[in-house]
Amino acid sequence: MNRKLLLWAAIVLTLQGCSVPQPYTPSTPTSTIIRPPVALPTSVGNEVAIRAISLLGAPYQWGGNGPTTFDCSGLVRFIHDQLGIFVPRTAAEQYSAATPVALGQIEPGDLLFFRINGRISHVAIYTGEGRFVHAPQTGRPVELRMLDDDFYRPRLAGAGRLF
Repeated sequence: MNRKLLLWAAIVLTLQGCSVPQPYTPSTPTSTIIRPPVALPTSVGNEVAIRAISLLGAPYQWGGNGPTTFDCSGLVRFIHDQLGIFVPRTAAEQYSAATPVALGQIEPGDLLFFRINGRISHVAIYTGEGRFVHAPQTGRPVELRMLDDDFYRPRLAGAGRLF
């Protein structure tokens, strides 16, 4: 009978140990100072791209400079202006003002320039992973497109950076 009692006591003590939460002890030392999470620094290019993405769906209006309607160069100008970066008004002027970037070296926030009807007349903001944001034309809102788009790919004239 003593043996049964000892066995029963061992089981109860074992189970009791499972039900008591044990404090977490890290395997490596940690600081006693609790710090709030820190946001990672954002590059100007990433900020331009993020702001462009935030305007997806905004209506197109020829000559639109924001904050609610845009044409292609007005979209670029509006976003850069928010960041304190002066940008000329037209796509052709933006192309002339931009520091050229090789297409193989483009980064988020860089501008993509398109030659339509023989001249630089369209601009977009590269957002990374082969995508860009632009204000295409009347009847179509600010949208996201791929660099390999059948219409835009053959018209891509170059890329540039204004920051």
